[in-house]
Amino acid sequence: MLIVSAIVSGLSLGSMYGLIALGYHITYSVSGTVNFAQGSAVMLGAVLGYTFWVTFGAPLPAAILATLAACALAGLLVERALVRPFADRGSDGWLMATVAGGIILDNAVMFTFGKEPRRFPSSLAQNPVDVLGAGIYPLQLIIPVAGIAMALAIHLLLRTGSGKALLAVTQNPTAARLVGINVKWAIALSFAVSSVLAGVAGMLIAPLLSVSSDMGTVFGIKAFAVAILGGIGSAWGIMLAGFAYGLVEALTTSYLGSSYTQILVFLTVIVALALRPHGLFGRAAVKKV
Repeated sequence: MLIVSAIVSGLSLGSMYGLIALGYHITYSVSGTVNFAQGSAVMLGAVLGYTFWVTFGAPLPAAILATLAACALAGLLVERALVRPFADRGSDGWLMATVAGGIILDNAVMFTFGKEPRRFPSSLAQNPVDVLGAGIYPLQLIIPVAGIAMALAIHLLLRTGSGKALLAVTQNPTAARLVGINVKWAIALSFAVSSVLAGVAGMLIAPLLSVSSDMGTVFGIKAFAVAILGGIGSAWGIMLAGFAYGLVEALTTSYLGSSYTQILVFLTVIVALALRPHGLFGRAAVKKV
């Protein structure tokens, strides 16, 4: 059935948008900044996963670990080279610097990996199973579960002592330093985790699409829309917004055609934000005077 296929596809895509958007949530919650090269981290996860597993022939667990380690390193480099020099001087130059960094990475991968999309082999995306009359790949059912699990893990992490210490960094950096929190390390860690989340999303979605140097651009834009829509300070709000965004996108594509998808989806985002300026589950920041 068309509607079942559209719903499963929408939940699968929506969980990917939410997972990537959680990266924006983490860096914003800890440092008040975001990494606009997040879409490139999605691409990096897919490309490195393909390279380690298919090209180099490494065992899948080793390929996954190597990919996530490389994504974490990329996140650390972004924070150190593209965010910290500007944030330390009170400049918003990190906005353009992270955008530029993502563009540089995309083009570097294009020259080394190639322009042609490549298929990421996976048995989970080859043999569809019957779900209420619709053929669904097992991976499409696994991805939403993975997204929810990641959101739960982050939610629980931020409620622990270490997580509260991370949140204290952006609320009062001076007080955080006085109680022994390494502020720079905490911010760097948030960027590493953000890139790892994007890398996980890239590896999960690659078998359903294809691996290419420009695959992350649209994901990054849509994920940022989801982060704002859900309320960038709310992990659960972001995941719910991701599911909603994915469902609207999939249903529009299935019943009206892809020509209308981006128009209706982003129009929905604009209307939602006009009604809820701080996001569906966000709250206005409290200003102290």
